Amino acid sequence: MRQRPPIAPAIDFARRQRARRWLRWRPLLALAGVLAVLGASAWLVLFSEVLGVDRVEVSGVELLSAATVRQAAAVPAGQPLARVDLAGVEARVEELIEVADATVRRGWPDSVVVEVTERRAVAVVATDERFRGMDETGVVFRDFARQPARLPLIRISAGTRAEALAEAAAVLRHLPPVLDGAVDHITVRTVDDITVVLRDGRRVVWGSAEDSRNKGDVLAILLDQKTGDAPVREYDVSVPGQPTTRS
Repeated sequence: MRQRPPIAPAIDFARRQRARRWLRWRPLLALAGVLAVLGASAWLVLFSEVLGVDRVEVSGVELLSAATVRQAAAVPAGQPLARVDLAGVEARVEELIEVADATVRRGWPDSVVVEVTERRAVAVVATDERFRGMDETGVVFRDFARQPARLPLIRISAGTRAEALAEAAAVLRHLPPVLDGAVDHITVRTVDDITVVLRDGRRVVWGSAEDSRNKGDVLAILLDQKTGDAPVREYDVSVPGQPTTRS
């Protein structure tokens, strides 16, 4: 009787063939899996509302309300957080006159965080019986019911331009520290005609804001000098290389 060949070698051969095919396909299947995960993650982050904006958190406000800042920020609710234009939000918030600077960042998983630095008044501008706060750059940004005693007054004439207020702000920044709290008001007639009046009645003829740092240094020296019997009532540093005093 004729014997059949054993089937074990054939089965082993088939198994080896399947193993070889699996080894060839395994990297491709793994790559496909990774791409699927990445694709799902990208969709989740960039297009899904699962990681969308749920709230806008605001900090650093006193003059403004958080609601005003949120309205200016104009961040659409539900917009994917990863696609929020942070620079655009900053620019819109900084359009508010009360805002000196804004920083915007993502607060994962669902918030936009807006950190506001408001302008700080360093002087008060009197206009049409109104008292308006001016910051260190000369920007007028808020109203006061009355003149705060701690702030010097900026007296301007009709038609005074914004550039002149910026000049007055530069003068304030460069006054010597010894005059902190000693300034009563600053008279601004033009950008080239600025005078500082102290609370004790002394005057400082400043001229323009050009070379203000040097003028402040010269004024500090003059204030420190002995004056003898006749007190100095006026200091003129409009030409800092040739300062003068008057009793």
